[in-house]
Amino acid sequence: MASNARHDHRNPLVFDTHELGRRPGALQRLNRTIDAPGDLGLQGVIGVPEGAPVELELRLESVMEGVLVTGTARAQAEGECVRCLEPLGLELEADFQELFSYPDADDRGRVIAEPGDDVEDDEDRFFLEDGLFDLEPLLRDAVVLALPMQPVCQDDCPGLCSECGARLADDPDHHHDAVDIRWAALQGLAGTMQDGEKDEMSGAEAGVDEKQEK
Repeated sequence: MASNARHDHRNPLVFDTHELGRRPGALQRLNRTIDAPGDLGLQGVIGVPEGAPVELELRLESVMEGVLVTGTARAQAEGECVRCLEPLGLELEADFQELFSYPDADDRGRVIAEPGDDVEDDEDRFFLEDGLFDLEPLLRDAVVLALPMQPVCQDDCPGLCSECGARLADDPDHHHDAVDIRWAALQGLAGTMQDGEKDEMSGAEAGVDEKQEK
């Protein structure tokens, strides 16, 4: 995941490692609350609203290859239940860990004369740029992994009525009288036959009355 874009130190998700130094074993702990970037989560399903507070706890450790970043992000995610479509909230806690490599060192921490020669390896690595690293890609991946793919308001949510769309949790006794369409057709045919018989009987009775009058 190497990038040619230069990091902006004014970005709250960009961190400076100069104070940490390059001595292996050096540690630094950071706490920061930032505004959530846009589209942080599963688009159209659940995620952290843009601008909502995200609490970050970070542990930076200097190693031979670069800086090992371990952390936790906490925020309030919002979405809707996939069964009943009601809004829901979720306390999100996402853990992550990633190595941000020095651009002048290989994957074993050895200094190389021309960094970035092995393009294929670089695509799978994060790099420090002038001692800075951007946490946003790592944060996005961690949040997506921590969120449920099928969020529900409660584990036993019954969902919506398939016939009228009513929320079943609001009316546990909700039901519709099921009528087999085959029986309904027979009942309709029976009703038609009964109506025909009534017409015939009426005609017969009318004939009898006419004979009696004569």
